[in-house]
Amino acid sequence: MFDTDGYELKMTGAVEHLENEMKKVRTGRAHSGMLDGIKVEAYGVEVPLNQVANVTAPEAQLLQITPFDPANIQKISAAIRNDQALGLNPSDDGRIVRVPVPALTEERRKLLVKQVSEKAEEARIVLRTIRQDGLKEAKRKKEDKELSEDDVKLVEKEFERLMNEHQAKIEEAFKAKEKEILTI
Repeated sequence: MFDTDGYELKMTGAVEHLENEMKKVRTGRAHSGMLDGIKVEAYGVEVPLNQVANVTAPEAQLLQITPFDPANIQKISAAIRNDQALGLNPSDDGRIVRVPVPALTEERRKLLVKQVSEKAEEARIVLRTIRQDGLKEAKRKKEDKELSEDDVKLVEKEFERLMNEHQAKIEEAFKAKEKEILTI
């Protein structure tokens, strides 16, 4: 029989990747996940921000970053400032970095929804590619007489079920992020 578990894992991975990408999209509210993609050059190597500092959101419009080593404070500020996609301007007082999160304009909100929509579509494309790979393998096994015609039909039904399940998760994640972005 044909095993779809590997393909299901890949589909789940694609959905998780989308959810992680969506966490990076800035909404009008501050949350520590906004800075997950930031890499800081510390001790000669690039490391994720959360490995050199503690990130908190004490207020709805403010992120506070407390470095474990105060020597890295300038590098943390520079790394955040250099990420143009975020559009944030950090300030530091020598001990902690404060990052005010400006409120989004209506135009910026629509642009962010469009970006999130594109990410969701990329995830759907990945799902379709995974499905195609699985169906090609099933057809190849049928030609090699490892699977019967009925087995191939069962595999196609299973892939259809997996696609529906994972596309629903993508749609759910997109709708939740869209609502979060458009909520003022």
